[in-house]
Amino acid sequence: MKENYRNKLLTVLTGLFIAGFAFLGCGSDSAPDPGNSGQPETETSDVDLYVTTANQSYLFKKIPLVFSTKDNMSPSTIRMNPAEVYQEMDGFGAAITGSSCYNLLKMAAEDRAKLLKETFDPKDGMGYSYIRVSIGCSDFSLSEYTYCDTPGIEHFALQSEDKNYVIPILKEILAINPNVKIMASPWTCPKWMKVNNLTEKKPFDSWTSGQLNPIYYQDYATYFVKYIQAMKAEGINITSITVQNEPLNRGNSASLYMTWQEQRDFIKTALGPSLHTAGISTKIIIFDHNYDYDNVPDQLNYPTNIYQDAAAAQYIDGAGYHAYSGNKEELANVHNANPEKNLYFTEMSIGEWGYSFEGDLMWNMAEVCIGTINNWTKAVIVWNFMLDKNRGPNRPGGCTTCYGAIDINTDYKTMTKNSHYYTISHLAKVIKPGAKRIGTTGYKATGLYYAAFLNPDNSYAVVLQNDTNSAMNITLSDGTHTFVYSVPAKAVASYKWNK
Repeated sequence: MKENYRNKLLTVLTGLFIAGFAFLGCGSDSAPDPGNSGQPETETSDVDLYVTTANQSYLFKKIPLVFSTKDNMSPSTIRMNPAEVYQEMDGFGAAITGSSCYNLLKMAAEDRAKLLKETFDPKDGMGYSYIRVSIGCSDFSLSEYTYCDTPGIEHFALQSEDKNYVIPILKEILAINPNVKIMASPWTCPKWMKVNNLTEKKPFDSWTSGQLNPIYYQDYATYFVKYIQAMKAEGINITSITVQNEPLNRGNSASLYMTWQEQRDFIKTALGPSLHTAGISTKIIIFDHNYDYDNVPDQLNYPTNIYQDAAAAQYIDGAGYHAYSGNKEELANVHNANPEKNLYFTEMSIGEWGYSFEGDLMWNMAEVCIGTINNWTKAVIVWNFMLDKNRGPNRPGGCTTCYGAIDINTDYKTMTKNSHYYTISHLAKVIKPGAKRIGTTGYKATGLYYAAFLNPDNSYAVVLQNDTNSAMNITLSDGTHTFVYSVPAKAVASYKWNK
């Protein structure tokens, strides 16, 4: 969450969060148990079912569930329709920032290994499958830096913060799950490439704001090429890049203002051809900012404007979005105008601006997770994976009030798993990379949200949210198998079963 968006987001969330009652703790199996919601206890299970409740009595609890042995004519039945196919899913995860890596490396090696296995192991863990890193510094780094702070692209080199913190953690993650995808985003170009504006073009020696001088388009494209190649030499493949984090935000601790016109020209004249010439298949993702384009009048429809230029569009995979302002329905608008291009949800944070576990579990699942997927996103990535109890380390001018998906105490052992950890887990555990979102028919109700998928192994997955104050007796059917579970009030349930 960026500091200058806090007031916008607070307005959106105030009515949803329960004031003065924060459920922050990672909970335990000894917490009050609501029971099995009417399900008979069984040692066998046909369905992998995981449940998290807003009151934290269940925290990703696995519940045995068996297929029904008789026809179910319940009016609350949701039926799978695999003939109706939408987007293919790439994955789910969080940002592995410099600050996250610093905190992880302060942990005892065995504790860190246990946490990373729990999070990233696709079989025995949550199966996080897509992470985001910064190209150079972000507002959650230990210092401000790029890979070429001395003028001249020949001076490009990975820096100590990456070598000492980010790369070691990425290697530990990839050792657990070699198929994790990595998205990389710059917060700023090197300062020597900046000008104050595109009219005066005066040098702009500042980490914050400024614009990319067009005379350095080719050097900056080479910067991306060298970064991707340097990471590959470390054994780390960069799946995708966004051209600029929050290109309409001048105020971040490290930032670069980049209009859609600039992104278009940079991609078609330099970045796209440079990646192609270098034989690099890394995907180019544009925009990477808010649904409402920060209400900058001439920047509305940012991605669609770029797609209208065929010379630029040929190099572009899709667009990324954040949810700090605006409405997720903008995703559907962009998809409908450009169905051949992909959509990604690339950032959302929690923090001191009214957070409660209950409030954000419900809001984030409805708006960011199920909500963006049902509006065509291929991936959902939240912000910092881990911060400390002082909300850092962070950079002055960036967000000083953000929480991580996990917050760790200064003993670097005691952790609080916040709502983001569980919402992403509910997606990643049952929806596998390559899954297709499919249609459903049947039961709908106010406060009930869900999405259904067919995994590459031919198993079904459903992620479902009950955002009401009463349990919902929900039946799922794939035409061959039927089963029922009473989803607790204010709860998230993830299901996976074989056809």
